[in-house]
Amino acid sequence: MITRTPDATVSAREVFGVDLDLKVPAFSEPDDHTPKVDQAYCFDPEVTLALLLGFAHNRRVLVHGRHGSGKSTHIEQIAARLNWGCVRVNLDGHVGRLELVGRDAVTLRSGKQVTEFREGILPWAVQRPIALVLDEYDAGRPDVMFVIQRLLEGEGRFTLLERNEVLQAHAGFRLFATANTVGLGNRDGLYHGVQRVNHAQLDRWNLVARLDYLPAEVEVGIVRGQVPALDGPTAEAMVELARLTRSGHECGDLSTLMSTRTVVTWAENTGLLADLALALRVTFTNKCPEFEQEIVDEYFQRCFGRAPKARASA
Repeated sequence: MITRTPDATVSAREVFGVDLDLKVPAFSEPDDHTPKVDQAYCFDPEVTLALLLGFAHNRRVLVHGRHGSGKSTHIEQIAARLNWGCVRVNLDGHVGRLELVGRDAVTLRSGKQVTEFREGILPWAVQRPIALVLDEYDAGRPDVMFVIQRLLEGEGRFTLLERNEVLQAHAGFRLFATANTVGLGNRDGLYHGVQRVNHAQLDRWNLVARLDYLPAEVEVGIVRGQVPALDGPTAEAMVELARLTRSGHECGDLSTLMSTRTVVTWAENTGLLADLALALRVTFTNKCPEFEQEIVDEYFQRCFGRAPKARASA
């Protein structure tokens, strides 16, 4: 039995800049599952408030938004400042009920084969002071989603049918999820493989927050925080190009868009290649259909005042 429980509090106003007099339970020391603090991380006020309520009052929180906007990292960085253990599970199409709940396994004990139940990630997490983050929530298989629904019920008890046991959630257990859509499926063609989420289950999430790409000046700060060697004007031009791709996607000129994560990768690759245009091409442009690559080149010229070098011919 894990006895570790929150033994401290932090001020939401002082630590996270939230305009609310909220004391959030925390741990005085980190454990093996506590994420590392990223001092350069920038918090979105509304999403931060929703997540802090999740930690403080054991509310189930779903965060949705475009890829690469920092949804999972947002949860991790709050957990890091609370010294709260945090574990992420990606609900890809290969994660099934057995991986989540557990299964019988044959092992050797005292030279004899015995069958014993090995618990999955859900019963393991429920019994610990862990913030469990279900990534790609809208890509989960239907059988998996109904298993998760048990945790969304009042008081979060988890019925383990395999052992005829009802597990009482640990006082420090918290449940979060991230998704690219809000359970409506692949409406704009960007997120193949996502499912429409049962609305009865969606309704069980206590708080739903949307994380969009941050304002330009904040995004520049994130990029420079991750790549300190990058100068300010270059970072600003890179973010401006990214924002042009997002506008281009909205109006139908591009089939994809550049996330904050992609901008950071572009900046990192620029440091490795010492060539902005080449780094852009191998980071993002080559992901676009050929007829859209000219549009990205035009964005580059508008942001940097010069055309990118032509691709070397074979």
